[in-house]
Amino acid sequence: MDFKELFVNVDWTDIWKALGETMYMVSLSTLFTALIGLPLGILVVLTSPGHLLQNRGVYAVLSFIINIFRSIPFIILMIMLIPFTQILVGTSIGVTAAIPPLVIGSAPFFARLVEVSLREVDKGVIEMSQSMGATTWQIIARVLLPEARSGIVAGITITLVALVGYTAMAGVIGGGGLGDLAIRYGYQRFQTDVMIVTTVIMIVLVQVFQSVGDKLVRRFNRK
Repeated sequence: MDFKELFVNVDWTDIWKALGETMYMVSLSTLFTALIGLPLGILVVLTSPGHLLQNRGVYAVLSFIINIFRSIPFIILMIMLIPFTQILVGTSIGVTAAIPPLVIGSAPFFARLVEVSLREVDKGVIEMSQSMGATTWQIIARVLLPEARSGIVAGITITLVALVGYTAMAGVIGGGGLGDLAIRYGYQRFQTDVMIVTTVIMIVLVQVFQSVGDKLVRRFNRK
């Protein structure tokens, strides 16, 4: 039995197209997640009790909103956001339509990871910067972010890996990518070889992302 007989149902043109769609969704979603989640995480820390801009009201509201979106299973969140996605991008199916729910689902998760990383920064370093007359912005840019950069990079890596799984779930509502291919052919048409190939590719993606992220974290830890 040769290779073609083992994967008789696999159309490699469809596989590479689906891989490209998955990379498109993951890359754009990660970018927007970082752009939203990083400042959100910083704001949560700064407004928390005992911190630079402490404001119990703002902190409580932000934490409440983050917890709400973290509590909703992603598959349900996607369905709930279909009307919003329709308004935002003009369609509720396809790879572009999958990006808004991917970002909304992952940004609060990443914000919490950023919060955890920033809370690990020694308060003594922050207090010393304050005593030297540093502004809040200077403390954020020159103390908090540099000190927490390895943790933030690790958080981005974790979020990136989670997004690979999220894109697969997006295939349930026609989001495209490897998940969509696995569901339409591997599951609905009982083509096990398609399911195996798409799953292996996603495993490889996760391993590559995790490996690169780990190397970056180690590099930052040495500096």
